[in-house]
Amino acid sequence: MVKLYIDADSCPKNLRQIVLKAIMRHNLVSFFVADRPLKDIEIAYQEHTSLLRKAAKEAGETDAKVLRSIKSTITMVIVQPGMDSADDWIVEQAVAPAMAITHDIPLASRLVEKGLTVLDDRGKTYTRENMAERLSVRNAMTEFREMGLFAEKHERMGNKQIKAFSDAFDTLLTAMLKQ
Repeated sequence: MVKLYIDADSCPKNLRQIVLKAIMRHNLVSFFVADRPLKDIEIAYQEHTSLLRKAAKEAGETDAKVLRSIKSTITMVIVQPGMDSADDWIVEQAVAPAMAITHDIPLASRLVEKGLTVLDDRGKTYTRENMAERLSVRNAMTEFREMGLFAEKHERMGNKQIKAFSDAFDTLLTAMLKQ
């Protein structure tokens, strides 16, 4: 079974919606990890639970106790606020084969080492082959910023970036579901 671990603090809401639709469509086990509850995740949990119960009723289930026991596979994990608390939870809990979604390069590095497929919010896949280079570039840029030599500029999340994420997510998920 494919499991998804989402660094929900760093995942934009519009991308979480793409992920949530796939989770509900394929009934995937998922963990959205943040230091606060996220309303869109709570709503998706309720909607998914309702859909699963409706499907069970349509399949002939009539036992009220059984129907109440049917719950969504979406989990909102709320960790203590603090540096890397969400990251640490994900690393401690994640077991391959699984996919993680994060913008955090050090977290991606830790997860790649555990054998997970890691996707960032721009549709880039982190692998054992490219992780060292990405971590090195990130560390160099951090040093440049600290010395005042470089001002970080994040490209706005536009339709191009959303499509790149959606396409990469769909490709990776399809491959994982076939395994």
